[in-house]
Amino acid sequence: MQVSKITGKFDVKLTPDSTYATGVGGVTLGRMGLDKTFYGELEGRSQGEMLSAMTSVKGSAGYVAIEQVVGKLCGKQGSFVLQHFGIMTDGQNRLILEVVPHSGAGELQGLTGTMAISIENGQHFYEFQFGFEASAEPAF
Repeated sequence: MQVSKITGKFDVKLTPDSTYATGVGGVTLGRMGLDKTFYGELEGRSQGEMLSAMTSVKGSAGYVAIEQVVGKLCGKQGSFVLQHFGIMTDGQNRLILEVVPHSGAGELQGLTGTMAISIENGQHFYEFQFGFEASAEPAF
């Protein structure tokens, strides 16, 4: 499988949903809607849901999220789903974003990959390493 790596920017809007559980024992539970716009070789929009837990210890928290991205990846039209898993311990974070297997549709059928996110001066950036299952590999 050939692996490609692209980078770009994205905007994100989080919409809190206060109907979710509130947490006990110093833990705050949260639920938010995600709306993103991606720019660059990944051009499109995504919507999803995020669940989070913040502890009473500053810099320690966790979140999970699912979002479906719809748009173009290197000129190929389609959609795919990203699954997030994030943990922060005393300010040190570990973040995993992976394409959900077999979630690619349209010209993105067979997509696999991982995404890294960084924030610099308030701007969000992505680095996306991806490939296609051998039976679904399109010509780029």
